[in-house]
Amino acid sequence: MYTPEEVALLIDEYEKAPNQETIASLASRLQRSPKSIIGKLSREGVYRKQMYLTKTGEAPVTKKELVATICNLINGDISKLEGLDKAPKQALKYLIASIAAH
Repeated sequence: MYTPEEVALLIDEYEKAPNQETIASLASRLQRSPKSIIGKLSREGVYRKQMYLTKTGEAPVTKKELVATICNLINGDISKLEGLDKAPKQALKYLIASIAAH
C-alpha cells in the first residue's frame, strides 16, 4: 500500500518530469519496483506511456496508412491501389510529397 504522502510525491514528481528516469528515481527512493510505480501512476490516471519513435524521430506510420493517404490525396478507390503497400516506405512517402506539392 502507498501512503497518501507517497501518492502525492509520486504524482508531483512524475508530473514535473514524466520520464523513465523519474520512475527509476522514485522506485529507488520509495524502495519499490519501477513496475509498481508505473502501476500506481496508472491507477491515479497520470502515467503516460512512452511513445515509440522511429530511428528518424518520427511517429511510426504503417504502409497501409501511407497508401490510404495517397488514396485520399487523389480522391481514388483504395481497392484499385492493391499491392501498393508492398512498395518501400520511402517510395510511398515520396509519392505523397509529390502529389501534395501539385
